[in-house]
Amino acid sequence: MLRSLDLSNNLISVVDGEFNSSWTSMKFMDTLRLASCNISKFPDVLRNMSWLQFLDLSENHIHGAIPQWAWETWNYLSALYLSHNLLSSIGYAPVLPGDISFVNISFNLFVGPIPIPGLNTHVLDCSNNMFSSFPLNFVSQLSSISYFKASGNNLSGNIPPSMCEPTNMVLIDLSYNNLSGSIPSCFMENMNSLSVLNLKRNQLHGELPQKMKQDCAFEALDFSDNWIGGQLPRSLVACRQLEVFDIGNNDIDDTFPCWMSKLPKLQVLVLRSNKFSGKIQSSSLIDKTSCAFMELRIFDVSSNNLSGTLPNELFKRMKYMATKSSNETLIMEKDHNLVGEIYLFTTTITFKGRTSTFSKILRTLVVIDISYNAFNGAIPETIGDLILLTAVNMSHNALTGPIPSQFGALQQLESLDLSSNDLSGVIPQELASLNFLSTLNLSYNKKLEGGIPDSPQFLTFSYLSFLGDIGLCGFQVSKSCNNVTPNLELYHSSEDLILFLVTRLGFGVGFAISIILTLGIRVRTRSQANAFQCWKKVLFFI
Repeated sequence: MLRSLDLSNNLISVVDGEFNSSWTSMKFMDTLRLASCNISKFPDVLRNMSWLQFLDLSENHIHGAIPQWAWETWNYLSALYLSHNLLSSIGYAPVLPGDISFVNISFNLFVGPIPIPGLNTHVLDCSNNMFSSFPLNFVSQLSSISYFKASGNNLSGNIPPSMCEPTNMVLIDLSYNNLSGSIPSCFMENMNSLSVLNLKRNQLHGELPQKMKQDCAFEALDFSDNWIGGQLPRSLVACRQLEVFDIGNNDIDDTFPCWMSKLPKLQVLVLRSNKFSGKIQSSSLIDKTSCAFMELRIFDVSSNNLSGTLPNELFKRMKYMATKSSNETLIMEKDHNLVGEIYLFTTTITFKGRTSTFSKILRTLVVIDISYNAFNGAIPETIGDLILLTAVNMSHNALTGPIPSQFGALQQLESLDLSSNDLSGVIPQELASLNFLSTLNLSYNKKLEGGIPDSPQFLTFSYLSFLGDIGLCGFQVSKSCNNVTPNLELYHSSEDLILFLVTRLGFGVGFAISIILTLGIRVRTRSQANAFQCWKKVLFFI
């Protein structure tokens, strides 16, 4: 009477040979899961499972073609999962069996045209293969499909406008292909239920469609890494559910879109590497709140032509960056309940000095990046109130004045880049308390002066963090600070103190020893063994 068998995540050895009568009792089995079992071929026993409805052979080493007998035997199959294998051929007519609802053949080696889904197919995931084209009658079979992923293939040519015909389409992901032409206007103007449209990294050009439906259902739009020009469509304000908007690395020529702050759920706004120009300010003198991005967690306008001063009010109103929310999932995702699929939102930003593509966006990732623009004036002190920030990049602008001491309140900060500006004054001692700060770049601010803060955290930063800052002194820049006594209260352990002394050895071993003798410092530990280990570190560095 066995109906369901799950042996996933084992090291199964499938023995094929003469038919064993004991398998006859399994012909009525409807669910078989053999995911991640080190299988290298389709088990012959599957020939006899004509009542099979759910089959999962994903994450194995199955190669070659899907056998012809599979399509002839599995008459009742409704869900087929073959992802992460080495399959190279569908082994069937271009149209998949009509009753199969869920098909996942992603991460294989399939080539040629994408298989045509059956009339009852709801989910087709053929991403990360080598499919090269859409079949001529592909769209005619999409009447019931709602979830279509074909990212990471070799698709080229124009996107078929007829893809807009399915009325139930919820998600379309054609990212990382070689598609050209313009974006079909019907994608954004006619489709009522489409919530995710990902066309990232293709060769699309032209302008974005300008007329959004009033009941727009979009939650994520990603057009990044294309050649799209023109202006952003103001009708986007109709998309009240929009959470992610990424138009990075295109040719958009527009002013800063304060009007997008009317989108109540917008959390990720990436406008990097375009031609946005002018000041960040409200276009309306009456509506002073029209540049209040209350829910933003990622704000990236880097590498544009924006100018003027940074408005205090802009950052003051980014409430989400200052207050934790307890009723949200850790990862930004779209849970399609009707098809049982979860889609992870993605984005590409500069993080810790590197351009990184995040395959999933954690809600703990809170970023402000305004680098490579022409902003001037002082850094707004209100940024110090955004205590959830993990990265701030304001490099390559014309910012003046001091580094706000309020930055010391950013206890979650991991990366701070203020390089290539015209900042002046001292480095605030408050920054020494940022225990998570692992990337710091204050280089090429010639008017910075005084001593680099003495703290275990700042000892981890090399001279590159302060390159070109001729007014600074400290061991990192090989310029001693006269009459400066180290604040030993910052060194909470003997290891921190030893690190402090050893890093000064650039001035000579005698200088480090003189500190010990002058201040009468003795490293006390609970046992002689621990003391020996501490001093062994000193001897090692010497």
